[in-house]
Amino acid sequence: MKTTLLNIKYQTRRRTLLRPSMLALALLPFSVLGIGNVHAANTEPVSATSTTAQHSFGPLKHVDAGLLNVAYAEVGPADGPVVILLHGWPYDIHSYTEVAPLLAAKGYRVLIPYARGYGDTRFLSDKTLRNGQPAALASDVIAFMDALKIKRAVLGGYDWGARSADIVAATWPDRVKALVSVSGYLIGNQAAGKNPLPPKAELQWWYQFYFATERGQAGYEKNRHDFARLIWELASPKWAFDDATFDRSAAALNNPDHVAITVFNYRWRLNLIPGEAQYEALEQQLAKAPPISVPTITLEGDANGAPHPAPEDYAKRFTGKYEFRLISGGIGHNLPQEDPQAFAKAVVDADHL
Repeated sequence: MKTTLLNIKYQTRRRTLLRPSMLALALLPFSVLGIGNVHAANTEPVSATSTTAQHSFGPLKHVDAGLLNVAYAEVGPADGPVVILLHGWPYDIHSYTEVAPLLAAKGYRVLIPYARGYGDTRFLSDKTLRNGQPAALASDVIAFMDALKIKRAVLGGYDWGARSADIVAATWPDRVKALVSVSGYLIGNQAAGKNPLPPKAELQWWYQFYFATERGQAGYEKNRHDFARLIWELASPKWAFDDATFDRSAAALNNPDHVAITVFNYRWRLNLIPGEAQYEALEQQLAKAPPISVPTITLEGDANGAPHPAPEDYAKRFTGKYEFRLISGGIGHNLPQEDPQAFAKAVVDADHL
């Protein structure tokens, strides 16, 4: 693994400024789906990194938090500074089995919750809408912190987890000590979802259009295991994970609400379904692409096969102390699991920016 640090702020200051209309066009894909200029990594199947399911968490803890009973892993001293690590789709908390002990060894109290629709996390009421919109997922993080009486924490995440962490950092900055976000600034808005992307970019979001159909929902319900494995392979083409590693995480997708949450999320992004009224005020804030002022390190793997923004497109969204790091060595989309040392180091370093 090789880490490359780039002073993105310095680089972007030297660029010729785009006229407002051109800038809006350049950021359109980012606004729609949390992405900027979409990059797809080389998909040649080279086994640059490998993972075997050698470690796991002990018995999970549970806490009633907002609309949910949240299942979560906890590692490290109970009185240590808190780090909350958020997983993505279609992954689970085991993305952090190697990261958590590294942070615990530094004295951190590490909490890794299952998001709504994953693992043993359950809704407290059968009547609650199985809502997967980003504002709901981010609000779950605040409810989780409140339930555990955590005033401030370092947040880290990738994929859906990075988006939730970004939203919390942007709209509740007093609750976030520092942030580590894989693929940078992933806050989008529903209104921009009406705008088409270039054909190659649309192709990379094929599953989003699949989920927009009833056939897609039925197909994911029937084939969620194979579907998730395909996403893993496409998103991390050089990651040689074994069957045990995948199966351990895929079990979390058997949650009875998983398909509903997933389909809601992607249909909401395309403006096919409305969100809930209780999140409307937050969504209005997010539609303005609020800056993130907390100390932040963003990361990107050099072999990320999933759609992701170019770091220069989002650097200006981070207005506080900030670094971008490119992690090389065939690292794909699930960066914490593929290079846990790089991710753990970023968490510690962000906390000390």
